[in-house]
Amino acid sequence: MSYVLIPGAGGSADYWHLLVDELRRRGRDVVAVDLPAADDTAALPEYAATVRAAIGARRDVTLVAQSLGAFTAALVADDPQVTMLVLVNPMIPAPGETPGQWWEATGHAQARAAYAAAQGRPPSDHVDLTVDFFHDVPEAVVARITADAPDESAAVFTRPNPLRRWPDVPTRVVTGRDDRFFPADFQRRLARERLGVDVDVLPGGHLVALSQPQRLADQLDAYRAPTTTATPPT
Repeated sequence: MSYVLIPGAGGSADYWHLLVDELRRRGRDVVAVDLPAADDTAALPEYAATVRAAIGARRDVTLVAQSLGAFTAALVADDPQVTMLVLVNPMIPAPGETPGQWWEATGHAQARAAYAAAQGRPPSDHVDLTVDFFHDVPEAVVARITADAPDESAAVFTRPNPLRRWPDVPTRVVTGRDDRFFPADFQRRLARERLGVDVDVLPGGHLVALSQPQRLADQLDAYRAPTTTATPPT
């Protein structure tokens, strides 16, 4: 059994470095994929081809995708070696929907503003990396991740999405309880509407692999345990 990890916006495999270390410590085979996110000629088909190449000859693959990575994962999960798909704080796509269309189609802005107001934070269209993403990530980890962070080309948001139907593979959704960018209730609604599944909630914000790598590893291993379906105790 192997884990193949797909990053979110920016496409850097380094996003997963703490989870990779934790899974390897447990004896798991794991590879984190670098996507050609800064390439203006690359979009979802090229991202998917990169992930398929990373899967290679691996068998019994659990595909794990962060945020924007869900769009790529949906295109790869029909690979016969993929036996489970795990979406982490995901942008769950509808067939044919581009990442650029997703925001308005899902009501993301309204959900994000409502959650900010409920927390006593002023709603804002502006994305503040510290407030929205790194609020629960250790400073040393933030420094590493932001030191050479790649830019995401606009191409992936505008070019067509070739997804025609959701792949027929067991799919799980992991939601950060403290996610300020994709609030938990928003993710729960989207998972039910688009996948017909409920979410498993873990402590942590949008970048849960950086703030809670051990808990995320516990959850991934629990999914693969034959008789275990519930979220591990928190």
